[in-house]
Amino acid sequence: MNGAPLKIAVIAGEVSGDLLGADLIAALKRIHAGPVELVGVGGEGLQAEGLTSLFDFSELSIMGITQVLSRLPKLYTLIRQTTAAVIAARPDILLIIDSPDFTHRVAKRVRAALPDLPVVNYVCPSVWAWKEYRATRMLAYVDQVLAVLPFEPATMQRLGGPATTYVGHRLTADPALLETRRLRAGRQPGKGAILLLPGSRSSEIQKLLPHFEVAASELTARNGPMRLILPTVTHRQALVRQLTAGWAVKPEIVVGAEAKWKAFAEADAAMAASGTVILELALADVPVVSAYKVDWIMRLLTSGIKTWTGALPNLIADYAVVPEYLNDIVRGASLARWMERLSADTYQLKAMKEGYDLIWQRMQTEKPPGEHAAEILLDVLKKKKPGHF
Repeated sequence: MNGAPLKIAVIAGEVSGDLLGADLIAALKRIHAGPVELVGVGGEGLQAEGLTSLFDFSELSIMGITQVLSRLPKLYTLIRQTTAAVIAARPDILLIIDSPDFTHRVAKRVRAALPDLPVVNYVCPSVWAWKEYRATRMLAYVDQVLAVLPFEPATMQRLGGPATTYVGHRLTADPALLETRRLRAGRQPGKGAILLLPGSRSSEIQKLLPHFEVAASELTARNGPMRLILPTVTHRQALVRQLTAGWAVKPEIVVGAEAKWKAFAEADAAMAASGTVILELALADVPVVSAYKVDWIMRLLTSGIKTWTGALPNLIADYAVVPEYLNDIVRGASLARWMERLSADTYQLKAMKEGYDLIWQRMQTEKPPGEHAAEILLDVLKKKKPGHF
């Protein structure tokens, strides 16, 4: 590709999307000979690559229908603001990353105003789990989907959605995760810590910590004193400390990514909120049980959920590798007993490790995810704007 200036509009709504975007842009700068200008919304990762975010993207970190409804006026204001800024910037391409409730609404409006603008969607929306019709609707405003889960291209093809390519998941190339896998290689179970991972959103933490407290008490009552570690993020530290202050068995609270990976390396097993962290634990070879509780409106809508599991490792393996407890069946005593089984040389532990090996194999790619994603983005540009790039 020649050295023509390249202007990219990028919209990332959460920390995970910001990391993906930063990785892609860094790889793109190595491939593209000319200058790269960024406009849009993102966090520290994209800002380090040269983006001046239109607003603090933490305003988009909401979860659950009740939260979305309460924030609708603000969300629509941000959607209009972002759309107007992208249209005014006249970029060469629009890259939307995850957070579909926000990013896709912006992309639809931008495509209506700039019909020739190529649009790439990084992180396939979970059409395999919820609202399958979104796949075909995306044809109107998305040219290419960059999937981070290996089963998603086939799903999008089955549902008639846009062209989708599995580029790999950033976690498989994450230096901290790879180092954790190295440290855990050949590790024997027993005498390690139990991890408590209640999530990073306040609603998740408040719903799950009471059950984790019961699990912690049950574990120590049955097995004697043991080390419990609760990794959290800086902006949730005060809430976590407040909610665990009255626990009879107090966990060791650690903050930040470095402390989290250190805890992963030292752990026998974990109980964790359903989400990306379950996949992190699986790839890091840490046995885990998944737990989750949704708000009351989401409970009314569960009949619309198509997927058979909410745990990403299970979807990748295509069978139940990780046990799951959801809503009313979340029981601290059940979590405690799983921690016992996964902290010893048991058939349950061996079966989970076998599943983890399969997941690791299925997620491998020939190129690093960011590099592969950047190459596809540039290829979309060449097809949509031949002769310019």
